[in-house]
Amino acid sequence: MMSEQFLHEQLEIAFNFGIPKPEMPDSITQNLSPAFELRPYQEAAFASFIHYFNNDIPGKEKPLHLLFNMATGSGKTLIMAGLILHLYEKGYRNFLFFVNATNIIEKTKDNFLNPRSTKYLFSENIYIEGEHVAVTEVENFEGINEKSINICFTTIQKLHSDLTAEKENALTFEDFKKKEIVLLADEAHHINVQTRSQQLELNLAEQKPNWENTVENIFNANANNLLLEFTATHDYETPAIVDKYRDKVIYRYDLVNFRNDRFSKDVVLVHSDLDPQSRILQALILNQYKELVAADNGINLKPVILFKAQRTIAQSQENKANFHKLIDELTAGQIDKFRESSLEILQSAFRFLDKKGITTEALVQRLKFAFREAHCLSVNNENEKETYQLRLNNLEDKGNPIRAIFAVQKLNEGWDVLNLFDIVRCYEARDSGKSKIGKTTISEAQLIGRGARYFPFVLPDHTDRFRRKFDDDLDHELRVLEELHYHSIHDSRYISEIRTALIDEGMLDERLETRHLKLKAEFKNTDLYKHGIVWLNKQVPKDYQHVQSFADLAKLSIKQKNYEHTIYTGTGDVTTIMEDNETPVQQKNQSSRDVHMVDIEPHIVRSAIARNPFFTFALLRHYFPHLASIREFITSGNYLGGLAITFKGNLANLEENRAEKLAACEGLLSQIESEVRKEITEYQGTKHFYEQQIRAVFTDKTLKFSVDTPRADNSDTAYLVKVRDWFAYDTLYGTSEEKAFVQMLDRWIQESTKTYEDIYLIRNEGHFSLYNFSDGIPFQPDFVLFLREKNGDSLSYQLFIEPKGEHLAETDRWKEKFLQDIRVEFRSKILTENRKYRIIGVPSFYHERYENQFKDDLNMALKTPSNTPEQDN
Repeated sequence: MMSEQFLHEQLEIAFNFGIPKPEMPDSITQNLSPAFELRPYQEAAFASFIHYFNNDIPGKEKPLHLLFNMATGSGKTLIMAGLILHLYEKGYRNFLFFVNATNIIEKTKDNFLNPRSTKYLFSENIYIEGEHVAVTEVENFEGINEKSINICFTTIQKLHSDLTAEKENALTFEDFKKKEIVLLADEAHHINVQTRSQQLELNLAEQKPNWENTVENIFNANANNLLLEFTATHDYETPAIVDKYRDKVIYRYDLVNFRNDRFSKDVVLVHSDLDPQSRILQALILNQYKELVAADNGINLKPVILFKAQRTIAQSQENKANFHKLIDELTAGQIDKFRESSLEILQSAFRFLDKKGITTEALVQRLKFAFREAHCLSVNNENEKETYQLRLNNLEDKGNPIRAIFAVQKLNEGWDVLNLFDIVRCYEARDSGKSKIGKTTISEAQLIGRGARYFPFVLPDHTDRFRRKFDDDLDHELRVLEELHYHSIHDSRYISEIRTALIDEGMLDERLETRHLKLKAEFKNTDLYKHGIVWLNKQVPKDYQHVQSFADLAKLSIKQKNYEHTIYTGTGDVTTIMEDNETPVQQKNQSSRDVHMVDIEPHIVRSAIARNPFFTFALLRHYFPHLASIREFITSGNYLGGLAITFKGNLANLEENRAEKLAACEGLLSQIESEVRKEITEYQGTKHFYEQQIRAVFTDKTLKFSVDTPRADNSDTAYLVKVRDWFAYDTLYGTSEEKAFVQMLDRWIQESTKTYEDIYLIRNEGHFSLYNFSDGIPFQPDFVLFLREKNGDSLSYQLFIEPKGEHLAETDRWKEKFLQDIRVEFRSKILTENRKYRIIGVPSFYHERYENQFKDDLNMALKTPSNTPEQDN
């Protein structure tokens, strides 16, 4: 009997019960474009597939049919590229990509075939098992290069037509019988015509050939074929679809997960009593605000607006004509009317413009330039699709001037845009019925979901460029770059319906609440707040000046044991079922030999180096700054000259076998690259700490979090933190572990007032980061404790403290080590800057279950070493 659980649920349970997840293979990590850093959920998707593909799983059948249900914007095409690389390593050479829309075909070709594209998914050079691999487009799988990745791109419509009506050079069913093929189905929810017919109890005997049975006929033509489907909108409601895919959905990461993990923009509904023209002007002001805020923070952004017509191309054309007229005739007076708006975001925009000295007239001129007709694109004409599709696919590129898109329905699927920040609904009507949300409203919600892809940027305190950074700081100036604004009519019924549709899509969370965190007025009157300082370090580029050999950077396994390369003999044998086949085949010249790299012809080693882009001289000098030349890299005992390769197998004529020596060198270099990459980092944290004014670092904040989380319930500590002068903020929104820590500290303070004074605990709600000494990874300790000794030495202490639930302790062990490193580094150092300071990392996490141990660690950390000379840090 089939399990009621989906395949992805069974795999999650298995992993949770200790089945080891497979490591990411080098075929994927080394050959995907370095511009696309793999995210945790993408690695999890690969792990699920690799585990399932490599193991005998109950219920697993051949040919293998699997589905990846992943949100729009989550990188489904990147997953495809990674699977292509891994399956090539497993012996597959032929890949058929099909989808329902030609615009997605063109976009995907660009992603897979065009190295000059900013969205090209593969590395510049692909090496698998030491061999260079090309990616080639083919029309069919006859006469293909068996050493290449061969991809045929087609629509499901054309595929169906080609296979049901014979055409010259077209794919045929014979192609799929003779060769092992991986079928990659994008937007796969369009395929299931037949299964939905079953649900409707149609007579299948009379049913004509359709997309679904065409795909199934291809798939079943060879037992080693694979069908891998990808969709963001899998149907979990229709019973026939549920039954078909229960054992096929290998990974699920839907829009709710995607948004909650902060990989999308936050959707903000901007509804106001404005006519369509004023609604457009409102969006234009916000558009310029976002561009200027980004530029002020060193972020290169060209924000795009989408103007959505209701039903017809004629309506969209009229919208575009009216827009050009509005821009041509725009005046400062029209803009200034919005200064009286009640919308806080508009007020923020005008405050920013005024602060930067940008006059209304200057804003008008900026708008006239940015949105002149040449910078506006209509995407409604089917005859112009080839032209506009290329411009749509690279809207983020610096050379693409497009700022405004006018559309009806052409952007429903396959639109990958990161810099869309505003959607303007250019119509008033709503189409909802009495009891359900109308189709137009549902379509609008789906469009918003597709447009809410996050625009990536990096800040020193926020190095994850692909995630929202200010959910816990909604007042931050850059928060506006994490929001997609949807401008619509102010109709309560419509707003309710679009909100419901967005909740259903996963783009809004009805459980989210906004809370305010404020510093107490009493704390603001203290000397600590007015004049006190907090010591913080900085993130700086990694310094590799100490590296003078492989050994200084990584402990290479090939230094402990030679890299091995086997030369296969090609010898085989045949046995019958009755024969005893336990006697091994005797092969001549089977032995092994160690060959030092300095004994391999230099031109062969240089050729291997040239084939691997990691070993360009510029990159080598970055990680090995004392390296003088490629020749030194090859001959010096500190580098390749200190290594050897163990050749095994058929060693006859090894001296003349240049191809095998080249392959061996490529394999050795690939191994070195893999191990060195694991050790290198781009940044490090300074051991020099800098003073910052407390009043500048710690401010009031607006937070947003789910009412279902422990943070939302502050009843345990509300009274305590309100009445205790030593707690700086008016409340605490924290985990249960953090609340328990505050209650423990209250008791500790009562015991410590004889020794210390001016004790204050400040909650760090993303106000500052410290940077790990070794790799510069930012760490935001939950609390910083300030106190001063009463013994007359005026020695002030600043302690970084991190409560941590036991379930997270192992994952965050590096943070605990960093706190220990801080304590060790500054154990005997006093920072002298008018007054004496010591900074301390309390060297253990606070766990409620072990709080007495933590108190011992806290007290021990506060003990000043005897006979300590004063030092500047």
